[in-house]
Amino acid sequence: MVRRLSVAAPSVRDVLEPSSPTLPLAVVGELDPVTPLHEVDFVVVDLETTGASAATCDITEVGAVRVRGGEVVAELGSLVRPPGPIPREITALTGISDAMVADAPTVGQVLAPLLELLRGAVLVAHNAPFDISFLRAACVATGRDWPAPAVVDTLRLARAVLARGEVRDHKLGTLARHLSARTTPTHRALDDARATVDVLHALLGRVGSLGVTTLGDLVQVAPAVPEQVRRKRTLADGLPSAPGVYLFKDARGRVLYVGTSGDLRARVRSYFTAAEKRTRMAEMVQLAASVTPVVCATPLEAQVRELRLIAEHDPHYNRRSRRPDRLPWVKLTAEPYPRLSVVREVRADSDDGAAYVGPFSSSRSAQAAVEAIQDALPLRRCTPRLPLRPAAGASACALHEIGRCGAPCTGAQSPEAYAEVAARARAALTADPDVVVGAARARLTALAAAERYEEAGQVRDRSLAFLRGAARAQRLAPLAAAPEVVAARRRPAGGWELVVVRHGRLAGTTTTPPGADPRPAVEALRATAEVVAPPVPPEPACSAEEAERVLAWLEGEGVRLVSVEGTWACPVRSAIGRAGMGA
Repeated sequence: MVRRLSVAAPSVRDVLEPSSPTLPLAVVGELDPVTPLHEVDFVVVDLETTGASAATCDITEVGAVRVRGGEVVAELGSLVRPPGPIPREITALTGISDAMVADAPTVGQVLAPLLELLRGAVLVAHNAPFDISFLRAACVATGRDWPAPAVVDTLRLARAVLARGEVRDHKLGTLARHLSARTTPTHRALDDARATVDVLHALLGRVGSLGVTTLGDLVQVAPAVPEQVRRKRTLADGLPSAPGVYLFKDARGRVLYVGTSGDLRARVRSYFTAAEKRTRMAEMVQLAASVTPVVCATPLEAQVRELRLIAEHDPHYNRRSRRPDRLPWVKLTAEPYPRLSVVREVRADSDDGAAYVGPFSSSRSAQAAVEAIQDALPLRRCTPRLPLRPAAGASACALHEIGRCGAPCTGAQSPEAYAEVAARARAALTADPDVVVGAARARLTALAAAERYEEAGQVRDRSLAFLRGAARAQRLAPLAAAPEVVAARRRPAGGWELVVVRHGRLAGTTTTPPGADPRPAVEALRATAEVVAPPVPPEPACSAEEAERVLAWLEGEGVRLVSVEGTWACPVRSAIGRAGMGA
């Protein structure tokens, strides 16, 4: 049976007749390009409006039909009361008058069931940009988010499918007559939506004989996809429908782009459809000559391999994760009078006393963190290494005069007094950030009272940069120090996903079949996992981004710790709980 949605004013009331359980009203989840067309839900929409521009005109009627496998699943039809009068010429065209819509629901009341009808479906319309522009404007006007569904435009589809000269034009009425639609368009929304359903099915029948059987195939039929891109869809042939990493390569074998997916074949095929809108990716596809798949045992392995391959090959078309070794850190130096410095490498200092936080996303954010600490503590800012005893004739800088530095360079501050300041800085970096947070709050209060909001924003940004860098280091350092962590998570289909982490690095991963004892697999995985040398603290034995991916998995729902070698714990009072709160 068909589900019929009716909309009444002043409230919205959904009236649903029972229908087959095999044809659900809503299909939740992302639309897969390899989904067969007979399994795709299409919602065919038609609108009547007060004019041609969504910026100045309004919707007067909505018609929508949801179909799957050639069968109608649900329908919605409703007049809509616009905020202003309907022009006479529009009434003459559609037959919809002011009197007819006087008691009709508002556009906001009609949008709710319409957006529900659209969930998990492909939107179809004849001249789709027109209808979408009005629906988007209505969402904005009523404070709703536009769901941005996949779209099939029957106007463009007809132009691509029908032979030149087969029809005199591609208007809905002309196509309905030519393709023997069961419903005649009448410039009423539900009638026109039903006619568009018949046109869609007739066009799908035409393209089906040409081998177009999936949603991705259908999108490629549209003329928006250049022929040179469509031809390259064969690069996806033979790829496995399995989780892993894919590498696009040019004719010389150079890696152009690295990506990851739960279904390699489906993801690679999507690059050759109109669903791919990124200009850089379109350029990359035209250069691509081959695709190399790397099948992975688990999604976590795929994520980690992607990061490592990007770092190894530095592909031109990957924007993120390309040079993890160049990320900056903030260092409290190990010398008689420690200072803060932005460095690109974590080193084992001859003096055991250096402290690091980071890595930061940029030198700018690292420098902002340095300034946040210097705002809170009178650390020296000069760069030369100072001797324990001041040089003869040494003079203090202006910072000493304004109380921002104790001037250990002149002997005005004793080594013991300065060591106390450095110890507080080290504690803020590695454990409790209260001294920095407290100073920032006091400064923000004073600046706000003085209405110096621009300076207050700078203080806020500096303190947030510090908190985020300190929190990142404090989360990763304990995992990096642990020689081995073994964990397991039950798979949805049964069995276990097993992971071995050594010093923050993914050293091995595998899965076990449903019903099997996982303990032998755990021991085999530990025996064959990568041997990882201890890194220089607090850096993990991999990129920070890899360690964060691993840590996110370990902290995920359903993960069980099998064994931990060493200690894995974070400070009780730390920057971790404050990084998302601001200063």
